[in-house]
Amino acid sequence: MEKLKVAVFFGGMSGEHEVSLRSSASIMAAMDRDKYQVIPVGISREGQWWAGEEVHPALEKGEPKGRRVTLLPEATSGELLYMEGDRITGRLKLDAAFPVLHGPYGEDGTIQGLLDMAGIPYVGSGVLGSAVGMDKVIMKMVLQNSGLPVGDYLYFTSMDFSENPQYWLRAAEERCGYPCFVKPANLGSSVGITKAKNRAQLAKAIGEAALYDVKILVEKTLTGKEVECSVLGNYNPRASVVGEIIPCNEFYDYKAKYIDDRSELIIPAPLSASMTEKVRSLAVKTFRALSCFGLGRVDFFANPETEEVYINEINTIPGFTSISMYPKLWEASGLKFSSLVDELIKLALERHKIKTSLLTTYEVEG
Repeated sequence: MEKLKVAVFFGGMSGEHEVSLRSSASIMAAMDRDKYQVIPVGISREGQWWAGEEVHPALEKGEPKGRRVTLLPEATSGELLYMEGDRITGRLKLDAAFPVLHGPYGEDGTIQGLLDMAGIPYVGSGVLGSAVGMDKVIMKMVLQNSGLPVGDYLYFTSMDFSENPQYWLRAAEERCGYPCFVKPANLGSSVGITKAKNRAQLAKAIGEAALYDVKILVEKTLTGKEVECSVLGNYNPRASVVGEIIPCNEFYDYKAKYIDDRSELIIPAPLSASMTEKVRSLAVKTFRALSCFGLGRVDFFANPETEEVYINEINTIPGFTSISMYPKLWEASGLKFSSLVDELIKLALERHKIKTSLLTTYEVEG
């Protein structure tokens, strides 16, 4: 059987650059080289694309190298072009792409739109689901409109805040109280997130979030267990078992996720059968409400005392590191890492086939 040519995209112009490198390393290691010709494509912090086996270790050192590449955004091409300056020096027809780009310029619909224009099947959600899932404010609005439970929140732009900081500080206090969480609206991996316990900390937290995004989100603190559920599928998605995270720090911040390595993951989460099914059902409903495809990890706060469950967010390109919940939850559900990667590529090809079968012209009869 001829191998599928799959380009794995990693790195990127995002605060989650390092996390992307770790996730992509795990994915490429799990890809069966008897099934796939893996083409590593690293994107530098400056946005340059490089291809080749040496790209990944070079990007880890901050010294990108390999063959410069680009995509031809032409629907019938599906080709990765090798470049020297402005000159095309080679072409590689791709069967699929696996974006492992966390955060802006990768998880937000931008590369998904480029891949659509180039006619290349790809793992994960399309432009709409990716964009809505990336913007935490728009995500919450869509979920609320779908009748799904989210906590109280407030948002504003950094320009709004600079024009009238006292107004927005009071508004955040009245809506969310203390302690509250302040986040960049378009980022993940807990980059730029602060827990604020008073007005001075709130003002400082807003300044920190504004370093990463123009839109600032303030959230009311929700009580209960931090639980997560992985979703897999296209038009009939299914949910994994539920897992609980017990952060080693005050909350599940970047250090707790990727550096300290002391956070505890409990699989399955110690919830009642009814709460577990509620979380799993809400995970699938969230996935469908946001027009997601392929994969997603939905994060919740579940309070066993009140039996209330609130959706925190969805990650349309969740982490795939050695400690990441998405693959761990599927492994606990009976789907090992390599089989999960196979399934994701299969779903990408399946969705692309359906999309390309749709009509692109309209003829009026008579």
